Amino acid sequence: MAVLPVRRFPDPLLKTITRPVDPNAPPVRRLIADLIDTMRHHPRCVGLAAPQVGQLLRVAVVDVTGHPKAEQSHGLLVLVNPRLTARDGLRMQREGCLSVPDLTGNVSRAVRVHVEAWDGSGARWTRRLEGFEAVAVQHELDHLDGTLFLDRVVNARTDVFRRQRYA
Repeated sequence: MAVLPVRRFPDPLLKTITRPVDPNAPPVRRLIADLIDTMRHHPRCVGLAAPQVGQLLRVAVVDVTGHPKAEQSHGLLVLVNPRLTARDGLRMQREGCLSVPDLTGNVSRAVRVHVEAWDGSGARWTRRLEGFEAVAVQHELDHLDGTLFLDRVVNARTDVFRRQRYA
């Protein structure tokens, strides 16, 4: 479909809560295709949420396949109206974001999550995710709630860093 421009912090759309959508609506299917194209266009990008491309809709995509931090991968996850139904364990890990390209930060996230969502064809699914894949999904769901990883660092002085490399 199309590679869309990615909005950057401090764009106010990135701090806005999204609204649920009809998973079967043709505009939602087009948005999903555009999110996938945009995510895959950026090296090492493992997820993208609709607010990052200027759409205040509850839609995101995640694919950690082949990423060095991924212990497991369910392949491409299309998340329409997603919600976490359970979380377990905690791990501090460095995160980055296309919308905050010059910084990374230490963020504490659940190690395991259960997520419910609809896919691009309107089918409901539930998965148990672990490790880096669980972290990536939590990061994208935060975008849908108007939260950036910078909002989750404990101490901006000690847990936020200038990005050392981009690829």
